[in-house]
Amino acid sequence: MTGADRPQAIAAPPGRLALFALLGVCAGLPFYLFSTVLSLRLAQNGVPIAVIGFFAWVSLLPTFKFLWAPIVDRFGVPGFARFYGRRRSWILAGQLGIAASITGLALTHPDRSLTATAFWALALAFWTTMLEIAVDGWRIELAPDAATQGPIVAANIWGYRGAMVAVGSGVLLVAERAGWAAGYLIPAAVALAAFVPIAATRRDAAGEGGRVPALAKGLAASAALFAGLALVIAIAGSALLALAAAIGIGANSNVTPWLLGLALVPFLAMALAIPAIRRRSPEAIAASGAPMRPYLDLFWRYGFAAITLLAFVSLYRMGDVLALTLAKPFVAALGYSLGAIGLADGIVALAASMAGVAAGGLLAARWPAGSTLALGALLAAIGNFAFVWLGARPLSAPALWLATGADQFGNGFAGAAFVVYLSLLVNPVHAAAQYAFLSGFAFLLPRLLAGGAGSFAAAHGYSAFFLMAGTLSLAALLFLPPVLRARPREGVA
Repeated sequence: MTGADRPQAIAAPPGRLALFALLGVCAGLPFYLFSTVLSLRLAQNGVPIAVIGFFAWVSLLPTFKFLWAPIVDRFGVPGFARFYGRRRSWILAGQLGIAASITGLALTHPDRSLTATAFWALALAFWTTMLEIAVDGWRIELAPDAATQGPIVAANIWGYRGAMVAVGSGVLLVAERAGWAAGYLIPAAVALAAFVPIAATRRDAAGEGGRVPALAKGLAASAALFAGLALVIAIAGSALLALAAAIGIGANSNVTPWLLGLALVPFLAMALAIPAIRRRSPEAIAASGAPMRPYLDLFWRYGFAAITLLAFVSLYRMGDVLALTLAKPFVAALGYSLGAIGLADGIVALAASMAGVAAGGLLAARWPAGSTLALGALLAAIGNFAFVWLGARPLSAPALWLATGADQFGNGFAGAAFVVYLSLLVNPVHAAAQYAFLSGFAFLLPRLLAGGAGSFAAAHGYSAFFLMAGTLSLAALLFLPPVLRARPREGVA
């Protein structure tokens, strides 16, 4: 696809930035609830740190979103899609699934059945991912260049990170006073309430029928989808537990060699497949089956440079993902109360995160990509190292605020710069599928290794763990020169 063939950027009309900020809220609200807040809850309920690390694998599910992203590109949720179109139909269904899953997590406290807790965490991760796929595809279609991506990305991530941090903080403050169940039920109610303004948006340009019949049929279809998902999770979960038991993996196992071996598999597979893909003609790629076409197009355009690109995106957010897994259990282990952690997250983290996102989105639209990405990696590493500094100090609210602020500012800046960069790598014809693949792969290796974070911290200590996380953030800089030289070849649509 040539530059001339790309869709022209659409100037954001009044309300578009607000809409994407709301969609960011919808996607960001549940994230901490199946990751960092859940890890703190598990620690409070006496779950061993190594097992808490295993729960980080719940976040692996979004990394495989490219497997079902083509469904979002081609199909809609029955009922909803007829009136709202494909993208919003999945956004609406995702919002309902998010509300139901958070409610399920509320009811599993005090985590006496870790299987039940894991089930609802996986369901929440799945529906959050479906919503993100739909939002990302819609965003890239509306704004395919850097100048228009910057403001929309900033608005979307503002909403995302604002909700993520505010909910994470609010749950802790409520949990300290009214218990974990109440802490989870409140964001479940917020998620359900967010369904209303999205359902009130206007009919799609190609839509037909009435709003009320569309909502009724969409609610029924969403319930059926949730039941089907529950069955898939139950079957897959049982199979994985049986496999782990068969090969001797348990709470006290050293899983790092297994994880590093698994991390190499996709790179080896790509190295074997790329020569055959590159030899195919543009017409053959365009005529390939719909589920595979977006991914064949990506590797056809970038060739072996795709391996370098994917290695870079795997490392870029590595430190943030690893730190996120154990940050709250670490701070709690230092002696800080749920209230102190919640206040730091609610005031300092929110302000620092918003400032980081704003700076990252602004500079991504104005600076060369290499400069913005390099600064983001440096700031992310500083945020990781801040936890090492915090652990060496006596309990102090200002110290907790400073470490939290450094972490959240760096995370927000790097996140905004990274989203803009990934968005410009995709072919807009396959926007949702290719962005899902790139953003999912970006977190595959970090989330895979995060499952062993608890075992590493138990063996070497928290300080060594956060030093490692920061160093890995800086390691991404080694890939910047070849990444910035990578150019796609033209020809496939």
